[in-house]
Amino acid sequence: MTSHPVTPRRTSARLIVSVSGLRDSTVDHAVDLVGELERRSVPVSLLVAPRRGREYRMAEDRATQGWLRHRRDRGDAIVLGGYDEAATRPRRPEFASIGPAEAAVRLAAADRMMADMGLRTRVFAPPRWNASPGCLEALPGAGFRLCASLTGVHDVVRGTTERGRALSIGEGFVTDAWWCRALVAAAGRTAAAGGLVRLNVSATQLTRRAPRSALLDAVDRVTGEYGARARCYEWPPVALARVA
Repeated sequence: MTSHPVTPRRTSARLIVSVSGLRDSTVDHAVDLVGELERRSVPVSLLVAPRRGREYRMAEDRATQGWLRHRRDRGDAIVLGGYDEAATRPRRPEFASIGPAEAAVRLAAADRMMADMGLRTRVFAPPRWNASPGCLEALPGAGFRLCASLTGVHDVVRGTTERGRALSIGEGFVTDAWWCRALVAAAGRTAAAGGLVRLNVSATQLTRRAPRSALLDAVDRVTGEYGARARCYEWPPVALARVA
């Protein structure tokens, strides 16, 4: 019996893959994953926080900085993923319940640090994808154009949103094997419906087989079975759906 290659089902599905939790102790695992995605022609959005806890400053981590600039030159995207989690009350995401004045101060400080490292970006993704109304209000004045939140990707200049829930492993989200399986299934359902599939994994989880395999399996499913078009978080985004 002759076997024939499976032709991807053509849908309007889109795919964005991101990696968070980047720092000196996790970057090697991120390098490996990004290499696997590059072989699949899938660009990656790299979520960068200038400070992670009290002991880490990316400004002092020149190796990670250099890799991030290299990946940007290769077509990946740099996304500001927070400012200083150590300044936040425990178990509460940094930008989740913040007013516009404080948000503006933190965004300006982070923006200066990113510019000094040659990593400036106009795209923002708050820790755990949780942005308060005050944060969203402050973003345009701080020079940002796009905000990726839990439920969608917001063009904060035009006031439009592309709907699509972030499916994350780690960084405040479940990491168990059952969730990894559920993530692959959820990605497939969204792609089958022609939606925006947003996958994220924390680099701290890439030492474990299940999170890494789940992310790659989800990518292979939505691109192979449904022909999803992969892109980064970018402004202006490739496709925008106005919120009704």
